Amino acid sequence: MIPAFINSIILLSISGIHFYWGLGGHWGLQAALPERNGTKAFQPGRFATFNVAIIFAGMALFYLARIGRFPIADSWMPDWLNHYGLWLLTGIFLLRAVGDFYYVGFFKRIRTSRFAELDTKFYSPLCLLLSFNTLLLISFLS
Repeated sequence: MIPAFINSIILLSISGIHFYWGLGGHWGLQAALPERNGTKAFQPGRFATFNVAIIFAGMALFYLARIGRFPIADSWMPDWLNHYGLWLLTGIFLLRAVGDFYYVGFFKRIRTSRFAELDTKFYSPLCLLLSFNTLLLISFLS
């Protein structure tokens, strides 16, 4: 059950950072988006940033629900999500770690920006850890 707690803490922290950005905060924002030749690849608005924050928080609560630490979720969670959700999260985080072969992931081509440096050192390995922890959780719950 420790992998679920670790993933929940990580995802709630990431969610909090996204809520901070959605409210107009700037700390860490410069290194949060991929760029090419000094230009951001995209610039998400507040609505998109809040949605990402909600998704990360939902993922964290899902991990807690799967180990029985968020029992209210049993009443509203669809059966398919209860059965396949951990596999879905494993895939999401593994695909993020591998990346798009251009801006993000271990196999990205653009490697000269601050984001790319942090992605190689922290973001992609963190996604790999989240994926591995989810596989551990699946094995514990089987």
